[in-house]
Amino acid sequence: MPIHIGLTGWGDHPSLYADRTRSEEKLSAYASHFPVVEVDTAFYAIQPPSRYEKWLKDTPESFSFVIKAFQQLTGHDCETRSVQEAKDLIKRYEESIQPVWEKRQINALLFQFPPWFDVRKEHIRKLRYIREWLEDYPLALEFRNRTWFEKDYYQQTLSFMKDQQWIHSICDEPQAGEGSVPRVLVPTHPEKTLVRFHGRNVHGWNKNGRKDWRQVRFLYRYNEEELKEWKEQVIKLEEKTPEVTLLFNNNSGGDAAENAKEMQELLNIKYDDLNPRQMDMFNF
Repeated sequence: MPIHIGLTGWGDHPSLYADRTRSEEKLSAYASHFPVVEVDTAFYAIQPPSRYEKWLKDTPESFSFVIKAFQQLTGHDCETRSVQEAKDLIKRYEESIQPVWEKRQINALLFQFPPWFDVRKEHIRKLRYIREWLEDYPLALEFRNRTWFEKDYYQQTLSFMKDQQWIHSICDEPQAGEGSVPRVLVPTHPEKTLVRFHGRNVHGWNKNGRKDWRQVRFLYRYNEEELKEWKEQVIKLEEKTPEVTLLFNNNSGGDAAENAKEMQELLNIKYDDLNPRQMDMFNF
């Protein structure tokens, strides 16, 4: 199936799970609904290989993982590292994901850079290093700074991504200043394109002194018209790239799972190789 639809993480989607579903059971239940998931926990810490081995046992062989890059690799911690220190960190990250890589169940490794990662020579150099150090892997690149797609750099950015074989992580998100990117519907990898739906909560996107910023940032539910518009765009993307993955991240209000299911219906997609669905005995 060339179009894979899933969510960013599997823990916070109550509509997918029966009451009293334990946290360690949720991925298995999730994999009865969707064929792909984003491993968000990999952003916060390099996960032990044993954890990936457990997740592989919980999912069918056809299931795939978009694994986020560790935050120290993308500069979210604002620490300065030498080239060797960065290379050593990449090695630790690479070693951690080997169980998934060996099973050929990595959809992509997602490098999402922070809002202050703007277009400049040292940042381009960093992207070159990462691509070189992880040359065998499918790497997805997501910017959070619009300078990469401003008029003077738009074509250069896309040409660079194509040359380096970065998978374009296309964003649907609010247009709220320099810390957001426009929707650029251009694949840059010969085989894969990633689309991440962050919602369109323009007033909650930037921090603006709000203490609850992280809770409200992705508070948004896509309406039918918006999803139908995206249906047409996804069909066009599929014509240009063999594999398209859609990940819904608009879950501050629990909307991601429902929107993903709606998109699946609009595209008339049925996944036959998911985990068996656990039905409640009174719900036939």
